[in-house]
Amino acid sequence: MARDVRRIVIGTRGSTLARTQTDSIVTRLRSRFPDLDVSVRMISTEGDRVQDVSISQLGDKGVFVRAIETALLKGEIDLAVHSLKDVPSDQEMTGLQLAAFSAREDARDVVVSRGNLSLSDLPAGSVVGTSSLRRRAQLAAERPDLRARDIRGNVDTRLKKLLAGEYDALILAAAGLIRLNLQAVITQFLPVELFTPDAGQGILVVQTRREESWDAIAQHLDDRASRLAASAERSCVRALGADCRSPVGAYARLEGNELTLDGMAAREDGSELHRNRLRGPTTCAAELGAELGERLLSAFR
Repeated sequence: MARDVRRIVIGTRGSTLARTQTDSIVTRLRSRFPDLDVSVRMISTEGDRVQDVSISQLGDKGVFVRAIETALLKGEIDLAVHSLKDVPSDQEMTGLQLAAFSAREDARDVVVSRGNLSLSDLPAGSVVGTSSLRRRAQLAAERPDLRARDIRGNVDTRLKKLLAGEYDALILAAAGLIRLNLQAVITQFLPVELFTPDAGQGILVVQTRREESWDAIAQHLDDRASRLAASAERSCVRALGADCRSPVGAYARLEGNELTLDGMAAREDGSELHRNRLRGPTTCAAELGAELGERLLSAFR
């Protein structure tokens, strides 16, 4: 390893999904570095504590990572594990770096419904739970006769609300359900052409302090395709000037030596939605994302 480390503390959120995701990273580290003493510290974030308002009302997408990043900067933990989609693209904290990107789980959004009904089969007026403005905008474009309603809480909480009849269907990330071994509840996988995912959806990222070298760990955990996709997607979101109140999505996939990047952007009220797609060499991933973001932005002018 690049530094003489025998014990590391990894910081993450306390939800079942966050712990499961972090455990996958810990398992890989222990398999590669059997002498390494790895422990996990659960950190409560603002997004976890405040459950009575929508995420967009909190005003900062970093509500799910800021407390963990602060602990990392203070040296209270050595590494942080995040869902990449929770890490703001335009507000990277000074002194920290995204050191490794995991292999991507299924990036698509999915429908989970009572009665096992697909999105097209839901009756008009059905209530669909989602806390995402991006999903709301795409739902309005595809099924304007359905009613979107905010929903907060972890995956189990949301599923219980569905079963209790508070919602007719939910739109969730496939990755979370798969990692929790709950794929059996999925009614329908939504195509990225109609529901463009959040930038970074399905990717885990390991964050470190910038002045320290974690080269061996990063090289072991890093996935090239995910790193390229993340570069393109996050660059697209930055070019759009998007934040947690912005209904935007970006999804890149590697095809040989080329990236195909899909992007969408909508107005906050869902009154206007634009999509675009670009292809380009993997050597220009960030530039490809920036160009797509600019094209989407210009569509509103």
